[in-house]
Amino acid sequence: MKAKFNLLPLALLLVMVFSSGFSAFAADFKASGTVTDKSDEPLIGVTVGVKGNPGVGTVTDIDGGFTLQVPQGSTLVFSYVGCITKELAAAADMKVVLDDDSENLEEVVVIGYGTVKRKDLTTAVSTVGGKDIDNRPIISAAQALQGKAAGIAVSSPNGAPGGGMTIRVRGTTSMNGSNDPLYVVDGVPVDNISFLAPNDIESMQILKDASAAAIYGSRGANGVILISTKHASSGKAQVSLNIQGGFTRVVKKIDVLNYMQYKELQDEIGLVAVPDGLSDMTDWQDETFRTGSTQNYNVSISQATEKLKYFFSGGYQRDGGIIKASFYQRYNFRMNVESELYKWLTAKTNVSYSDYSSNGGGAMGTGASRGGVILSTINTPTYAPIWDPEKPEQYYNNFYGVNLQHPVENIARQKYNRDRENRIIASGELLFTFIPGLTLQSKFTLDRRNALNTTFLDPVTTTRGREQYGEGSDNRNQNTVLTWDNILNWKHEFGKHGLDIMAGSSWTDSDYRNSYISGSHYRDDKIQTLNAANKIGLGGAGSAASEWAIMSYLGRVAYNYDSRYLLTANIRYDGSSKLHPDHRWKAFPSVSAAWRVNQESFMENINWISDLKLRGGWGKTGNQGGIGDYAYLQRYNINRVPWYEEGKENAVPTITQANLRTTDLTWETTTQWGIGVDFSVLNSRLNLAADYYYKKTTDMLMWVSLPAGAAAASSIQRNEGEMVNKGFEFSITSHNFQGDFTWDTEFNMSFNRNKLTKLSLQKIYTDAKTSDYVNENVVRNEPGRPLGGFYGYISDGVDPETGELMYRDLNGDERISSSDRTYIGDPNPDFTYGMTNSFSWKGFNLSIFLQGSYGNDIFNASRMETEGMYDGKNQTTRVLNRWRIPGQITDVPKAGYDMKNSTYFVEDGSYLRIKDISLSYNISGKWMDKIGISKIQPYFTASNVYTFTKYKGFDPEVNQWGNSGAVQGIDWGTYPQCRSYVIGLNVTF
Repeated sequence: MKAKFNLLPLALLLVMVFSSGFSAFAADFKASGTVTDKSDEPLIGVTVGVKGNPGVGTVTDIDGGFTLQVPQGSTLVFSYVGCITKELAAAADMKVVLDDDSENLEEVVVIGYGTVKRKDLTTAVSTVGGKDIDNRPIISAAQALQGKAAGIAVSSPNGAPGGGMTIRVRGTTSMNGSNDPLYVVDGVPVDNISFLAPNDIESMQILKDASAAAIYGSRGANGVILISTKHASSGKAQVSLNIQGGFTRVVKKIDVLNYMQYKELQDEIGLVAVPDGLSDMTDWQDETFRTGSTQNYNVSISQATEKLKYFFSGGYQRDGGIIKASFYQRYNFRMNVESELYKWLTAKTNVSYSDYSSNGGGAMGTGASRGGVILSTINTPTYAPIWDPEKPEQYYNNFYGVNLQHPVENIARQKYNRDRENRIIASGELLFTFIPGLTLQSKFTLDRRNALNTTFLDPVTTTRGREQYGEGSDNRNQNTVLTWDNILNWKHEFGKHGLDIMAGSSWTDSDYRNSYISGSHYRDDKIQTLNAANKIGLGGAGSAASEWAIMSYLGRVAYNYDSRYLLTANIRYDGSSKLHPDHRWKAFPSVSAAWRVNQESFMENINWISDLKLRGGWGKTGNQGGIGDYAYLQRYNINRVPWYEEGKENAVPTITQANLRTTDLTWETTTQWGIGVDFSVLNSRLNLAADYYYKKTTDMLMWVSLPAGAAAASSIQRNEGEMVNKGFEFSITSHNFQGDFTWDTEFNMSFNRNKLTKLSLQKIYTDAKTSDYVNENVVRNEPGRPLGGFYGYISDGVDPETGELMYRDLNGDERISSSDRTYIGDPNPDFTYGMTNSFSWKGFNLSIFLQGSYGNDIFNASRMETEGMYDGKNQTTRVLNRWRIPGQITDVPKAGYDMKNSTYFVEDGSYLRIKDISLSYNISGKWMDKIGISKIQPYFTASNVYTFTKYKGFDPEVNQWGNSGAVQGIDWGTYPQCRSYVIGLNVTF
């Protein structure tokens, strides 16, 4: 890693020398030592002074060393920009370690289309640094956010390799539309960050409130995450290498019935005649789960000179999942180059390329087909072998009348599937400096994605494959997004006044192309392309295309008086082609202000307060995510006619109405206000940030079902409802110990309350059917309730006389019917939290990261299949406690009981997880300098170490419906989370 330079202390040193006279020569003690950062790298230019004697001081040299004559008993003060000032008793051969001050008031924070010093922020912005990412075995940049910032709820709906993350900034704001934040990578808006290698990240800033995000207008309703990638800053060429390798395991296994227990259960149910004399042959969880592997390699080269800065990086990452055959793989390359062509003109170019692929590991866990891999590890009887003894080339499927496919066959159905995407993001930027403080930035970006999804099912081994004589598909997508931003900025200071004025425009154009084809009837599995398929279905081939565009005009004025009174106003005027021409333009304004109380004269003698700032803001943001490119237009379905049927040889396609036109379709709008406080004491050793916010979303973009016969179409997309989110969040950073031994703590907690307040045309929405046996949806959304509420019957336990679950008669009509259903659970947590403790001592660094959620419910739909006892599937050992005789007291009903969506399947999803434990050591020695190595850091990281929870399933961090806003917290055969162990090495030359 680079050495750190600071020229300001050199100037201060010259002043000290000329003002001190000969006082230094009167000293009778020689203090000496070295100053390093927490990574044991020398800090150059650290100011070393004597407390109470400003005339004596020095700065550290190129090796971080210093020597200073001081009076006996002196206290030395070590100060350096970006680090916490430290005071230590003077001694010989001192080893001084300065801690980074992550809350340093002079730290520059990236905001929309600009930067600002942290002390001058008027809005709610959270920062997540990238320095701890290198030591963590994470695949997605989104994982780096989990538990690290207040107001940001990050969850992994499933544990599949490369599985998507769900990110909510201050709650769910839309029911049917997108709830994803806007990602901006090096100034380029992107729809997701799956392409981004975590090792390339320098920092992430989360714009949480509307007063910060409104500068992104129609795309900022769900918050904005600004990601800055690494750039060169060292004067000499630098090569950094990061190597990781490790393994993963399933966190827990679930006990299932053996053959004798299974036969006894089936004899009670009376649906399947299981023969005598069989034995336990297969542990299906052992056959399904494996010890996965993970490997990650990343190398970067960088250098910064007076005229040229460059940074190149390349990497490879592969994760072999805990389910056999599942994997995720990514290649990535990045180039960031900046050149000062003239004093008035700087050119920059950023190029990022990534190629990532998987085999649809998330689909392996799905329960939606009733044949998902995870559920089948429990539902498949243990007497069954993997292969059919009579037909060794086929998987066994003789389950005595039970429609089952064992998990190894289910894996085989996914074995040849591939999801692959390559993406290039290339931008060129010119920065014109007309006069000091007046600049024009012109930036053009190309974002092109090519996706390929292929599937193949051989015609021999699997049941489905034999039925179709083999089948395959090929689906190709290309999406090209062009962006052109022009930003004029003027910064000027006069006296104690400061102005920062920005104005600009942003143009975005998207072009999407798709083609698909599917076929069946293969000869064998030797040739897997569609060229070898003998039959292409009538609806098995086609193409699609669409376009959309946004034009925006934006501006900001920031006023600063003496860093004491701060005021910022933003406005963005957006027009979208997706919305009706009469309603597609809208302005999104915001205003925020702050008062740094500690800058007032009446605070000048209160030295223990480093900073005290009160903040407040209001703003509007928009959302058009989740709707089609031609959402307001009347659209039609084209239906092919089977030309091969007699009399239809020359038939042409028929056309049917697909939807109703929406003549008033406009923006979904979120209005938000909030207040906050930033409080720092004891020379910034203890820092607190707290915020309260209120968000109201109106004109929600929703698909509304039409009554049968009301129109030829069955739905219409319109602005339909309203929703409110309000909450409180706070974060604390504490530097507990300083010196040779350091201990830092970061803690954050977020409380959010969500409520759907209005629906206009359709008053109730239901979703999430989780069982073929129970023909009812388990999720109901209506005004007055938070999103995603579970709806069903209240279970009052098992009737000792009948063995049936007792359902509560809510309407008092002395019978149980659908009118007795009510809300039985809430998937929204009361609060989420995260805490990181970092320890450092003599080159050793230990980090312990805890993360959790409290108060959220989970509907464990998996138990309907593994404890339902309604057919011939195997069950978990929990059913051994089932009711069998009258008078028996138990909490498990009898075999063949009346199963309904009820509180019986609702569980507490609260958990506290030891998310990561990382241990590293910074090797040091003069021998490293001789061979040109500045850093050697081996490390070990364990992830998902242990989870404290009462949840009965594989893992409480789960949602089979993935990123849905309307359906949350349902476990239905979901791919489980895994525990990983990784060793790695960071080396810098």
